Amino acid sequence: MQTVIIGSGNVAYHMAKAFRLNGIPLTQIFGRNGVELKKISEETGVPYSTEHLEDADLYIICVNDNSVESVSKMITKENCLVAHTSGSLPKETLTGPYRKSSFYPLQTFSKSKELDYKKIPFFIETENNEDQQLLFDLASKISENVMESNHEKRKYIHLTAVFACNFVNHLFARAKEVSDSQEIPFDYFLPLIDETVQKIHEVDPKAAQTGPAVRNDVRVLELHEQLLKDESLEIYKTMNHSIQKMYEL
Repeated sequence: MQTVIIGSGNVAYHMAKAFRLNGIPLTQIFGRNGVELKKISEETGVPYSTEHLEDADLYIICVNDNSVESVSKMITKENCLVAHTSGSLPKETLTGPYRKSSFYPLQTFSKSKELDYKKIPFFIETENNEDQQLLFDLASKISENVMESNHEKRKYIHLTAVFACNFVNHLFARAKEVSDSQEIPFDYFLPLIDETVQKIHEVDPKAAQTGPAVRNDVRVLELHEQLLKDESLEIYKTMNHSIQKMYEL
């Protein structure tokens, strides 16, 4: 099967690596950013182009959500299979005379961070059973966790991921601002962060909650509020209110 990956960002980079590491041939990586495409090509050995889109049986679109529809219009081949990798878009966002599908990897991707692709869940949606099996078999060569999921379910998967990953990482960034303001090395907090993440492998997150909010320690909460300002203060108040409401304090 001739396969082309479209995109030059984090997802395209990791999809190209995952395919090649698992012996899945790629015909081309296509996109607008020639500099980034060249880097991916040099690392994976896959030919790239910014001008000519190769003929293929399967096109996997790895671009940001706002660009998926316009990029999908570039594919004019009839009866090929086209998949996007978005967690929030329906497969019908794809516009063209081809079979439409979703090939969603549930992970946070950065080019600078190595990943164990076998642990990444893939969620598959297609228009027919034959394509469902095709993408399921393809994803199973990469990952040990492959599931079917329609758009309605995938929206909630993506929403959960935003809470569990994007928001948490933003809190790390805010926490580092506080430690940096007092010249406290953020590395000191990494064992705490590691233990917090490791704990929820064994304990339900709600049961694992600790801290002044769940204890309703008003003195500490007020002290912390005096130390903060602007956005961090609002985040602190909002998070504590959410914790107290969850535990009805």
